[in-house]
Amino acid sequence: MNDPVDQAVAAVVRAAEPNATAVTVAVARGDREEIRCFGRLRRGAGAPPCTPDTVFELGSVSKTFTALLLATMAVRGELALDDPVESHLPGCWRPAAVRSPEPIRLLHLATHTSGLPRLPPGMRVGAVPAWFSNPYAGFGEDDLRAGLARTTVRSRPGSRYGYSNYGVGLLGRTLAEAGGLPYGDLLAERICRPLGLRSTTCAADAPGQAVGYRHGRELPPWSIPGLPGAGAVRSSGADLLRYLRAHVDGGAGELGTALREVQRLRLRLPRSTDRLGLVWMHRHSGGRDLYFHSGGTRAFTTFVGFSPKGSTAVAALASTPPALDGRFIQAGYELLRVACPAA
Repeated sequence: MNDPVDQAVAAVVRAAEPNATAVTVAVARGDREEIRCFGRLRRGAGAPPCTPDTVFELGSVSKTFTALLLATMAVRGELALDDPVESHLPGCWRPAAVRSPEPIRLLHLATHTSGLPRLPPGMRVGAVPAWFSNPYAGFGEDDLRAGLARTTVRSRPGSRYGYSNYGVGLLGRTLAEAGGLPYGDLLAERICRPLGLRSTTCAADAPGQAVGYRHGRELPPWSIPGLPGAGAVRSSGADLLRYLRAHVDGGAGELGTALREVQRLRLRLPRSTDRLGLVWMHRHSGGRDLYFHSGGTRAFTTFVGFSPKGSTAVAALASTPPALDGRFIQAGYELLRVACPAA
């Protein structure tokens, strides 16, 4: 790697200090790849070192996996992006469907234009007792169904952008119903195994996970059973580099078509030149098309990005909660920008 990339990697690591016990930074450009790992899985001199296979909680980067799962199922003809959500919900859920003047379609959920609020009714209140540890662990499918019955859309579906964990989480639940498997199992079958992602999972007890801390106290693994498609996935630097390279390289067959479909730009964000594909953010900078997303849980911060220019991919993972100033995410984006050759 050249000096600007080295400097950008160092900036990512500094942005994770002083609280991160483990940091992984993965960079690919053309046919060259490098995964740099720092620290240990947990505190203590005897803890195993961080490696390319160390697993980190991805938070909202999970949404990109949900988008690819949607595109894959659409390519296979199992559903269509314009399908109303209700057409794929379990029959017993339909009487509790969201109150909306027009149908909420799967595409709306994947582009944050559903009109749904950021979280389902009742989710935030129920999270308060465990707000700084595992706030959403008690919110399950029954709570999601109950929340649907109490939801009224805030704007006409398809008319306005509004980031919604609720929307993408509901999309994940809908895809699970259409695919006949729990979300995690469906993701493993349709995405992880075909792409060779060996460490990527929704399981909270996955081996080789880094441990997060808050004020010196070990935090439990993140759990969001009611909305796994919005934030339950965890993965490693090695897997994420393979995942991102698949977006860059494409490939043949249905999965290759789906990887291209998630990159097709759908709308321009309000008061911005940035645009949105299926979940993926897009920015045109210096003649380069940059696709990216970030995520965070109570103990982890993540950034992933790629560009067809120079076959560039970047993943930055740290066992530290998101900072208010977003410095780790910004450092990850800057690494993507520096690693990608200018036009």
